[in-house]
Amino acid sequence: MRSLLFGLLDRWRAPAPKPDKVAWLGGHAYAHRGLHAPGVPENSLSAFSAAIERGMGIECDVQRARDGQAMVFHDFELERLTAETGLVGERSAEELARIELSGSHERIPTLRRMLDEVAGRVPILIEIKSKRGSFARTGALCQAVRRVLEGYTGPHAVMSFDPRVVRWFADRSPLTVRGLVVTEESDKALPGIIRRHLFLWKARPDFLAYDIRDLPSRFAAAQRKRGLPVLTWTVRSAEHRERAAEHADAPIAEGAGVA
Repeated sequence: MRSLLFGLLDRWRAPAPKPDKVAWLGGHAYAHRGLHAPGVPENSLSAFSAAIERGMGIECDVQRARDGQAMVFHDFELERLTAETGLVGERSAEELARIELSGSHERIPTLRRMLDEVAGRVPILIEIKSKRGSFARTGALCQAVRRVLEGYTGPHAVMSFDPRVVRWFADRSPLTVRGLVVTEESDKALPGIIRRHLFLWKARPDFLAYDIRDLPSRFAAAQRKRGLPVLTWTVRSAEHRERAAEHADAPIAEGAGVA
């Protein structure tokens, strides 16, 4: 009875996308933050070029610079990936573009520079990073991403753990393919099940990007059955690849997870 009720509410509150809108999502494996390796940093132009040469789609992350530009970078802080310290959001795009990524002479690219590099040759998944609390800054990042994507004709999608981000695109850029990133972690009891459905209804996504550690999942399987493609992250081993092939439409992979 509970599953039937959730199923009815899912179809009402978060309708499945038209198949032709999302058909391309399952056609590629995606390189997690580009095809990175020693000397080829994550989310760098060289990592994206390596993915293109391999025929893989690309997953990347974006943060907002102080002056509003969308920058391709995963962390909120600079320390892990550069020799600098402090918050990404406290630097301008010009300042960030001068910072070298550790272990290379690569620099932090803008989203626009990254799109120019890819130029529609492979699909792109753009994860928009957000923090809890006020949505004002994240909403401004959504606007910056949409502005950069205007006129870009290659296959692309945006996605986020934050259902507010996904809903922003549903309301303001409905033609943009949008995904909800999901991890169940230790939240598998009834409160977690309810929370996942609430996030789904808030977000109204076209697809899910699911934690490989949670597959197989009843929630993911139910959404996939009714027409939402399921991608899965982060595929890091042969065993992960097998699980992804059975329970998802495409892997987001790195390291030994790349076939």
